[in-house]
Amino acid sequence: MVHLSLRPQPLGIFPAPTGYLVIPPVAGAEEVCAALLAGQPPERTPDALRFYVLALANDRESALRALAHDPSPEAHYNRFVLQSDPDVYPRLRQRLHGDLTTLLDLVAYMGGLTDAPPDADAVHGEIAACVLPAHAAAALARQQYDVAIAALQRAVEEVRRISPLCAAQILDQLATVYAGVNQPVAALQALRDAVTLTDGGRRLELRAHLTVRLGMLCHDLASEQRALLSEAHEWFHEALRCCSIERTPDLYALAHYRLALTILALAPAGNGDQVLRERAIQSLRESLRVYTCDTHYEQWLNAQVTLANALRISSLASPADHLAEAVRLYDEALASRDQEYDPLWYGRLLANQGNALFHLGDIDRARDRLIRARALFLANRDYGAAALLDEALVEIDQQDMKQAGFRN
Repeated sequence: MVHLSLRPQPLGIFPAPTGYLVIPPVAGAEEVCAALLAGQPPERTPDALRFYVLALANDRESALRALAHDPSPEAHYNRFVLQSDPDVYPRLRQRLHGDLTTLLDLVAYMGGLTDAPPDADAVHGEIAACVLPAHAAAALARQQYDVAIAALQRAVEEVRRISPLCAAQILDQLATVYAGVNQPVAALQALRDAVTLTDGGRRLELRAHLTVRLGMLCHDLASEQRALLSEAHEWFHEALRCCSIERTPDLYALAHYRLALTILALAPAGNGDQVLRERAIQSLRESLRVYTCDTHYEQWLNAQVTLANALRISSLASPADHLAEAVRLYDEALASRDQEYDPLWYGRLLANQGNALFHLGDIDRARDRLIRARALFLANRDYGAAALLDEALVEIDQQDMKQAGFRN
């Protein structure tokens, strides 16, 4: 069996198809491989390797042109990676050997040209780490969860020392499988391990993705465990150090939104939580720079309502301004969704808006919102929520009588 003469290869570090390309053994190739294994484009690229930089820039056509006249086995393979012609595959398979044949079969399988991934027993290191996740995916399709987990665990160990960034991405997949089979503690550990492997690396968007996932899992598992909430808080902050609204807007918005939820969960019950709430409010405003009703409806709606709720209960600085903004945000959220879609959700928003209007002193509008909310709760048999609004309406009537007496 003929193996690639240049190892390790930067396989699995970048998204497909680039993550399947191989570097041929030309002058300067070792330095290029070292840079790519660290997750960064090389400072200087030999002409023979210009195809890789073009592929990294998502310019597949230019990368193909750069490889057009290269007769090497690696170039034949790389052209197939960039343009997987099913007519070329059987002829190319006869010409390639060893590692390149395994990788060729893997690319063909990932492209739907074959029915099974190549054998992983005869390969090692970063090549095995590329092949084994394909076996894991096939096992998951058959609901063979233990087989999938074992394949991913082996893949991590094959590549952990060779390519920590590749290992981190496989651990991310492993965490997803663990979560899917209700092993949250194992998922948590896999993500913590993955984040550790990205420490000091140049793939900041990968670290941001992993830290957001880890923060979300910590928060989801926290319940009353303040330590996990505090850990989630730190991971979201770390994610925001690694991403920006310009480079990764969706990740930036998600990190800010989940950071806000974590802060609100950490806030104590008394008045001492106002500074924390203001931080949450700022993060929600940042998420809404990305999330709009037109582009990210569900995310926008969640952030919009959460911001309105946070403003409604915040009394720091200018409470009247906060309450007025909350009323406006509730109006926008209510206008975006039909009442019949989710009447209880609609009722809760009307009740919260009524509360904000009451504290603004707008008694008539507050009463209107609470009466409408109460009718929705009764119609949908949420008698407990309706009873709470009965109490609120009595309080509103008492306040109205006091104001009337003061005016007289």
